[in-house]
Amino acid sequence: MKGFTTKIVHSDRLDVVEHGSLHKPIHATVAYGYDKAEDLAAVFQGTQAGFTYGRQVNPTIEALQTKISKMENGLQTVCFSTGMAAIGSMLFALLRAGDHFVSSSFLFGNTNSLFNQFAAHGIDVSFVDATDPQAVADAINERTRLVFVETIANPRTQVSALSEIGALCAERGLAYVVDNTMTSPYLFQPAEVDASLVVNSLTKYIGGHGNALGGAITEMGQYDWGAFPNIYDTYQSGGVEKWAITQIKKKGLRDFGAALAPEAAHHIAVGAETLALRMERQCANALAMAEFLAGHEKVGAVYYPGLPNHLEHERAKRLFRHPGALFSFELAPELDIWSFMNDLQVVIKSSNLGDNRTLAIPVAHTIYHEMGPQRRASMGIVDSLIRISVGIEETSDLLDDLGAALAKAG
Repeated sequence: MKGFTTKIVHSDRLDVVEHGSLHKPIHATVAYGYDKAEDLAAVFQGTQAGFTYGRQVNPTIEALQTKISKMENGLQTVCFSTGMAAIGSMLFALLRAGDHFVSSSFLFGNTNSLFNQFAAHGIDVSFVDATDPQAVADAINERTRLVFVETIANPRTQVSALSEIGALCAERGLAYVVDNTMTSPYLFQPAEVDASLVVNSLTKYIGGHGNALGGAITEMGQYDWGAFPNIYDTYQSGGVEKWAITQIKKKGLRDFGAALAPEAAHHIAVGAETLALRMERQCANALAMAEFLAGHEKVGAVYYPGLPNHLEHERAKRLFRHPGALFSFELAPELDIWSFMNDLQVVIKSSNLGDNRTLAIPVAHTIYHEMGPQRRASMGIVDSLIRISVGIEETSDLLDDLGAALAKAG
């Protein structure tokens, strides 16, 4: 079964599910019992297959991990309670005091905050313009261990130089971490740009329904972890391609304890089955809305990779199946952002993204408020910037809603 959706829909049943169920059931248990103590010890030591404790392993979550690996064409996946837990646990497991990593400066606000916290604890980070591979190259030094980028930036939609950075990391022997949340495995396959590890916030497009939190790290099997200096001796056994993901599971998931709940894993797994169908509708809606706003006299600027005037439009066309389902725009300076947003009726004033419903948020006043005006300015985030996460509603309803609110504005 090679089709993207076919693989996801049939993933559970082909892995021998109890009683012929088409979905992996929810295993709401923390502990697992064994008839023989020797078997329990063998499972803990990794010499026998089985389950030990709910913080690390659960059949429902393992089924989801298998599904994510298939979606990303990866080797192995570890799931976490949130996308932020996945990123934090990964860095905690792989980096040590004195290390350095390079990150795109166009980051999700909480990721930016997290990286600055790592810097406060002795792990340095350089924020650079990841649309320019030379900026990444110039930031690398002898202590650099990895490079971290997002595919499409939230909220200004800059597209990282993914292929060029992948080639640079391969040349320099650096781990390459790609956050695929904004594109999802349906729109983009990071394996094609030599990603070492792939991050997904499962809360967003993969889950899709705004009803479960989750995150994942997927090992792509393309990096030689034998050359990575921070793998503990304990985990240098078996195939070298799994050393890092094993360490992330043990030192990140187990020791930090940010475990995904089986109920949430089930919601995400079921939601993932319609990822391709949802993304087709959402991306079509996003393009229609962006084109409508780009031609409106009361809109100052629209940022969407699907528009020909976007700085990385050609790059997005080359890399992605579609240019995403999120965009942002600036109202004309004389308009009141609050009045406009309050007049929206179909579009919901809310945080989150990747939902079936279309959501709008005033960026500078909410998710990027804590950054302060100087950091926001460096990211091109002005006070009139509104982010739209596009849902699956009828296109005409969304356009009518935007048009009515703009007609009343000012």
